Amino acid sequence: MSTQLPDITIGKHSIGPDHAPFIIAEVSGNHDGSLDKALDIVRMVADSGAQAIKLQTYKPETITIDSDAPDFRLSDGHELWGGRTLWDLYTEAHTPWEWHEPIFRLANDLGLTCFSSPFDATAIDLLESLDTPAYKIASSEIVDLPLIRLAASKGKPIIISTGMASISEIDAAVSAARETGNEQIIVLSCTADYPANPEDSNLRGIPVMRDAFNAHIGLSDHTPGIGAPLAAVAFGAVVIEKHVTLAREGGGVDSSFSLEPDELRALVRESEVAWQCLGEARIGATPGEREGLRFRRSLYVVEDVKAGDVVTPANVRSIRPALGLAPDLFRIVEGRTFTADVARGTALSWDLI
Repeated sequence: MSTQLPDITIGKHSIGPDHAPFIIAEVSGNHDGSLDKALDIVRMVADSGAQAIKLQTYKPETITIDSDAPDFRLSDGHELWGGRTLWDLYTEAHTPWEWHEPIFRLANDLGLTCFSSPFDATAIDLLESLDTPAYKIASSEIVDLPLIRLAASKGKPIIISTGMASISEIDAAVSAARETGNEQIIVLSCTADYPANPEDSNLRGIPVMRDAFNAHIGLSDHTPGIGAPLAAVAFGAVVIEKHVTLAREGGGVDSSFSLEPDELRALVRESEVAWQCLGEARIGATPGEREGLRFRRSLYVVEDVKAGDVVTPANVRSIRPALGLAPDLFRIVEGRTFTADVARGTALSWDLI
């Protein structure tokens, strides 16, 4: 078992098991082609209490080519984007580069940490010009080791999403980042299906990944709702990433598996509660339970008795509070006699019988 890893700092936030989960709200293409809508999403995220907002930085031409060939078209059976070409999808979903500066500026003004997923070297150049505080490597880019090395070489925290990846591919990606001398690595458990089936989340792998890669582990979640992230916190996730939208109906290309404002607020609130509930690996009364210990049951005299009277179920019972003999001792004291007169409401002790 690895020892506890040092915290990682992104913006003004410390990330690690001693801190509430770091919540990243992913905009993706849910701006629906409108800068005003993108800025409204920033405002919504700031209002939710989430710590960070994330973009994706690419142009259609930096991620694919304009082709109708079968290689460049999604399968017809895809639940959300079946039959579309990659070019058309990325043209709709991309965040124009000229939007990045106003989005970063507004996020910073509202106290949000803003960063992005770069998809090529020119995207990293743009994000460096905006003084991005971190980089996120998207699941599909985990095999692009040159991109990972370039992003990690900037000396900022790097978050690596692992959807679809094998253990060896994750290890290669983490090793590529570490080759640059960067140890500020967070690995995200992820199911790269949109939307994802909760049964495919395999959250029991989170502590396994933490020990295997000696890195902080989080969750990039594409299931509906907030159940999976809360469960992930219980398994030790220190980062939660969820797509967000102003409204799922007509909310953008990723809206069907994105959180609406009330859901994002609930995630922020309940993930912190889940983290607080982890506590320590100990069993026993907490400070808040100590008063309750006094109101456990014990044996009390419940009728006035005289010296020489016999202890019976009628005059000695197990009641609250817990200042008398233990309830299980009644089988030993039953049939004995009282040594003195005893008033009703007296805790039974050995000297009275």
